[in-house]
This record gives sequence, structure tokens and C-alpha cells, in this order.
Amino acid sequence: MALIDRLKQARFFRKLMYMGLGVVTYPGLAIMNRLRISGTEHLKGLPRKNVLFVSNHQTYFADVIALLHIFCAVKWGKMNRLGIPYYLINPFTNVFYVAAAETMSSSWISKFFTLGGALTVRRAWKGDKRKGLDPSDTRKIARALENNWIIQFPQGTTTPFAPGRKGTAYLIKTHKPIVIPVIIDGFNKAFDKKGLKLKKKGTELSVEFKQAMELDYEAPVEVLLDQVMTAIGQKRASHPAIPGNMGQPPATDTVQPTPGS
Repeated sequence: MALIDRLKQARFFRKLMYMGLGVVTYPGLAIMNRLRISGTEHLKGLPRKNVLFVSNHQTYFADVIALLHIFCAVKWGKMNRLGIPYYLINPFTNVFYVAAAETMSSSWISKFFTLGGALTVRRAWKGDKRKGLDPSDTRKIARALENNWIIQFPQGTTTPFAPGRKGTAYLIKTHKPIVIPVIIDGFNKAFDKKGLKLKKKGTELSVEFKQAMELDYEAPVEVLLDQVMTAIGQKRASHPAIPGNMGQPPATDTVQPTPGS
């Protein structure tokens, strides 16, 4: 196992990472902006393994960072709020997030974030067309799911109403996790695309956790994916008009991979 993978698996190291990361990012979420959280009651009583959080995606890093803050706060009994971040003294580290290898290797800071629990995946390509995840990466996610919570962004892009990718549905069908839908909003207004630079102060950021989905794990992957996309408010057939594109679904051939890929 590579050194970086060993560090990611070391709980003590990740606790230190989350403490430092949390201290630096807390002001942007809860002081310079307003973070509204709802639905954390649906996290109570969840097992510490085989839980999959599926969410829409607005920035490369701020979305994940907000979820990590919330998980830590819930561990300390805080419901639907962060409050004073004393939860960083003993953060919740039983969670990983799926991230595109291209994104996580693009800069020194993204490489640093990889140590915070990123499951980096690479796309399998055929010619100039993207055909899905490399099989070894699929196994990597599956192994992590056996003992942890996993955050996954089914669209793999910050483009709203982009189509979901079947890898999420295959993961659900094969491993039958508890699936918690998450809807986020406001992050693309408050932060730049990477989610590291504050763009606008005083923005309302919202994170809504929904009740665990009732799924038929034997259903076709297309059906499971459709249910997931509906649950996170990203089903293309019913999306509202998006300013600048007259409400048409965005083109997918120019979408760049992001931490949810």
C-alpha cells in the first residue's frame, strides 16, 4: 500500500487533518456566510458502514467540506447546526468521498485534500469517449463502503442537471447500502468553482439531508439511477430553466470531471 493510502487509513492522522481543515474552513461556512442545515435527524442511528450519501455538486471542495463539518457536529449531538466548532476536537473520520484523480492531482492544495479521505478514481477511456470507472477504482470504492460512509456525486460535475452516471447505480445494486440523498445550494454563489476562494459574503448556504431511500435493489440500474437523480433534485426531464441556456439541459461532451467523478 502506498504511503498516501496508509495515511488516509490512519484515523489519528485524519483526525489531525480534519481539525486543521475545519479550523481554516469554518469561517467561510458559518461566519462570512449563513449555513442552513436540515434533516440531520435522518443521520441518527445510521450504522457506521455501508452508508452512501448521494448529492448534487456545486464546487470542487466546499460541498465536501461542509458535509464533513456537519458529520462532525452530529457526532457531538448537534442537530441542524454547527454552532461553536468544538466538535473539531474529536472529529468524525469514518467517511470517505469519491473524487476524480485528475482534479485531485491538479495542484498542491488538492493533493493535500486527498489525505482527508479522498477515494481517487480515474475514467476508463475508449478513443475520445469516456466509458465509466476503471474496474480497480470500483473495487476501491466497494472496499471502503464495507467499513465507512461514502460521499458520492452521481453527476461527477458541477454543471447543474448534467446526467447521472451509472456507476452510482451499479454500486447501489451490488452492495445494497443505505442511501441518503443530499441537496445543497448556494455554494456556487459564495465560492469559486474550486470552492476554496470566497466569492460573495452573506450568502445563504443550504444542506438538506433526506430520509433514507426505499429501493428495490433488484431493479435495473437505469431505474435506480433515475430514483437517485430525482431524490437529489437533478432529474433532467423536470428541471427548471437555467439562466443563460434557456432551460435546455447542458451539453455533456465538454463537462470536466470534478471530485464527484
